[in-house]
Amino acid sequence: MGKYMKILVAVDGSEFSKSAFRQACRLARENGRTLTAVMAVPALEDQFEVLKHREKAEAVLKELSEKVMASIKAIGDEEGVKTAVNIVDGDAHSAISETAAEGRHDLVVMGRRGKTGIERALMGSVTARVIGHSSADVLVVQKNTALGWKKILVATDGSRHGDAAVDKAIDLAKAYGGELAVVSVVDVNEEIYAEAPEAVEGFVKTSLKAVAAVKEKAEKAGLKAESVVKEGEAYQAIVDAAKELNANLVVMGSHGRTGLKRLLMGSVTEKVIGHIPCPVLVVKS
Repeated sequence: MGKYMKILVAVDGSEFSKSAFRQACRLARENGRTLTAVMAVPALEDQFEVLKHREKAEAVLKELSEKVMASIKAIGDEEGVKTAVNIVDGDAHSAISETAAEGRHDLVVMGRRGKTGIERALMGSVTARVIGHSSADVLVVQKNTALGWKKILVATDGSRHGDAAVDKAIDLAKAYGGELAVVSVVDVNEEIYAEAPEAVEGFVKTSLKAVAAVKEKAEKAGLKAESVVKEGEAYQAIVDAAKELNANLVVMGSHGRTGLKRLLMGSVTEKVIGHIPCPVLVVKS
């Protein structure tokens, strides 16, 4: 089944999260589903030595969070989508991931912050950690970006994670009447080009074979599909392909819980999210 059944939206009061919530409303409305919005309120025990100061700060945070959720419910009402709200104490990434798991949500929607400086370089530690921790798929939406299904671009590298992304992209294209494009990237450095050009040629042939197989699979599913192989740095090649093909959505696999802290900082997926102009769906295998 291509359509998501239970959708959780992470909100924080910013315009980025409100924009993402509006797109989640559209998705829920198309699916005939309700939404759950979650907001994390940080614990203050270690930040105030004097109890009365901590209690005052907690009261302020509670009031602010209730105002944020009231504005979210108002947006939901405006969009015609019933919304449940959940204010959770704790670190944002833990609160979001745990709420998604407890509620058995199959999709988490998050907003992406700005595209300049360190925000673009790092994409946002909360988003990266949710992708690393959550078992649900994660949809990252830029501010003022509309979620669409007309052209879905899926990136594959031949791994099981890439295969999971391909299957989800095909399911979504079938469910929403979209077209599919598949991209594979030959990412080799200049030394390999100079020392072993025949190896690069072999990589290109392997990528051509991989995208041809996905294209054939999509066409057997009744979809219109196209394929492309690009050479260069992986994230930039995917971003370029999305722009050239006018993709409405990019679907990628996640290599999951890597590193001691299970972060994705510096990964291809994160860099794509940080630079691309359309929403990105990270599929968890």
